[in-house]
Amino acid sequence: MKMISASVVALAIASTLLSMSVPLAARLNKEFVVGGDQHWRFGYNYSDWALRNFPFIDDDILVFKYDPPNGTNTPYNVMSFDNPDDYLSCNVGKAKVLANETQGADEGFKHRLPNTNIQYFASGINDGFQCKKGNMKFSVWPAPY
Repeated sequence: MKMISASVVALAIASTLLSMSVPLAARLNKEFVVGGDQHWRFGYNYSDWALRNFPFIDDDILVFKYDPPNGTNTPYNVMSFDNPDDYLSCNVGKAKVLANETQGADEGFKHRLPNTNIQYFASGINDGFQCKKGNMKFSVWPAPY
């Protein structure tokens, strides 16, 4: 009797794990326009956007769309951080520029999520002002597929 119960429990656990993993594996690579129809701009809450679009998986593509500077608009860029403290404090001096002020034009700048490490993004223009005051930062932790 105990063997049957253990087998049933093992089957239930395996089925649950399989059902949780199949949707991620089945969808594979997907493109996400960061911010949706709001694109990459000052004053939008990108952390909320990332939560609404969760889960992300390895090889998903984040598309950062923003207008290049033309004298009447604010320039943006895309930076990545290795250190969570630098990300949280918007210490852009320790960040890497992924896309400059013009690379978000037209189809946008595309960044493939490379692995299952947490990824930190922000706009670093004006010494991190957009990151600090405009909510132009978010993080994602892609799941393996």
